[in-house]
Order: sequence, then structure tokens, then C-alpha cells
Amino acid sequence: MPGKLFLVATPIGNLGDLAPRAVATLRQVAFIACEDTRRSRVLLQQHRIDTPTVSLPGFAEKERAGRILDRVSSGEDCALITDAGSPAISDPGEVIVAEAVKRGIAVVPIPGPSAVIAALSASGLPTARFCFLGFMPRKGTERKAVLEEVAPLAATLVLYESPQRLGQTLADLLAALGDRRASVARELSKVHEEFVRGTLSSLHERYRDQEPLGEIVLVVEGRTASPRWEEDEVKAALRERLSEGDSLKAASSDVAHRSGWQAQAVYRLGLALKARS
Repeated sequence: MPGKLFLVATPIGNLGDLAPRAVATLRQVAFIACEDTRRSRVLLQQHRIDTPTVSLPGFAEKERAGRILDRVSSGEDCALITDAGSPAISDPGEVIVAEAVKRGIAVVPIPGPSAVIAALSASGLPTARFCFLGFMPRKGTERKAVLEEVAPLAATLVLYESPQRLGQTLADLLAALGDRRASVARELSKVHEEFVRGTLSSLHERYRDQEPLGEIVLVVEGRTASPRWEEDEVKAALRERLSEGDSLKAASSDVAHRSGWQAQAVYRLGLALKARS
């Protein structure tokens, strides 16, 4: 009989957050696949777990997944853990899980700590529907495309960001989404855990020149119903975007999302503006 692949969620900061079922699973499996065996060793030693480990870092997941699953197919149970949180969620695991499913290997999640859920639940923003973006593209057309895609969503947005890029990301979100409510969650479950809540503009003002320490989860309010802009407001917003070098199509799409106008109507206004310029 083939073994099973267990996906074990690990603490996002506080080592005491490892669930009893997770501890039992890590002790019972034949071996543990770790994103980084050195970092995992600290957690395993804390809970007196001496199960053998193998390395499965993100950069080598495609290369090593097959060998690990060969062992599982031969009857060995394997637990997959990452440095923090749930495997396959902005961490290694997506590739090996997909391959395990292809092979007919049972995949068993062992739920536990989640930075996404922790940050969302304490944000003070709507939680009934949310969209998790993971790590945003760093810059360029790919980042812009993601922002254009999520701008019209009513669901709350949740994303990870590094301290070094937080200020720029807040500026990009403000430009693309308007001045929405937001929350910056830092160092979740750790000694210096912090929530800073406000608007995108106030948070950008705070973090523009101040680089915070620790890992960041950013939660942003979804699009809310708002009064339709007047035509002069639409024209002014179009001029601003076009002056920044945006194409008419991109500028029209952005302004339509923010103004409550139909994209085609905004595009026609843009054509008229360009004809007069």
C-alpha cells in the first residue's frame, strides 16, 4: 500500500502554536520533508521530535519532489513542513501536492497557524469574503496588471510584503485602488506583534520613509459602493494618468474602476481629450 503525504502547518512565530495533532503526525511519519532543515530543526527539537528529515526548498521542489513521492509510493508516510505556516500557500508544496494527486497518493492536510487568517481576523475589515494575493509582483507591467484585476473586487484583499517594499506597495495600492481602509500586521504571534490600522494614505505616510522590522501581512478593504464621479472629475483623473505615461486603455480602465463609470464611456472621454491636446 502507498503511504500518505501529510501537509503540516507550523507556527508563524510562536513555537507553542504547533497543534497536538501536528506533533503526533510529525512523530509518526517515516520522514519529514522540510523547506529548510536547519530552521525546522529548532521546531522539532522544541517538541522532542526525532523523525528523519530531507530537504525540499522551493528552488529545488520540481527536481526533488519525484524522489520523495517515490518513497511515499513504496509505503512510507511523509510530512511536508515549511519554515512557517501552511505548505503550498506562498511556500513550497504546490508542485509536490499536484504530483501526488496525479499519482493517486492521499494528501492529508493538518491545519494550524496561518498568517493570512490571523491578519484578516484582527484587521477590523470585512471578513466574509477575501482574496489572497500572496506576494505581489515586484514591479512593472505584471504588478500593474494584478492591481487592475483586483481593483473592482468587493472582497477584502490580503497580501504578503517585505518590509523593504512596504512603502512602495502602499503607494501603488493607493494609486490603483483609491484611499481605502487598510491594516498592516507585523510580527504575528511574536513578542513584538503589531497592528497598524488606518487608510492607505495614512499608512503610506507612516511607512514611506520608515522601514518596519519583521514580516508583514497587508489587509485592504474591498471596493465599496460610492457616488458616481462628475464628468470633470473623470477628465481630471484621466489627464493625470495619461500625463504619467499610461496608455489610454489602461488609464480608462483604472478611472472606470474608481469613478463608477463604464469603461467605454471613460475611453470615449479620453479620446476626446487626446484629440484636443
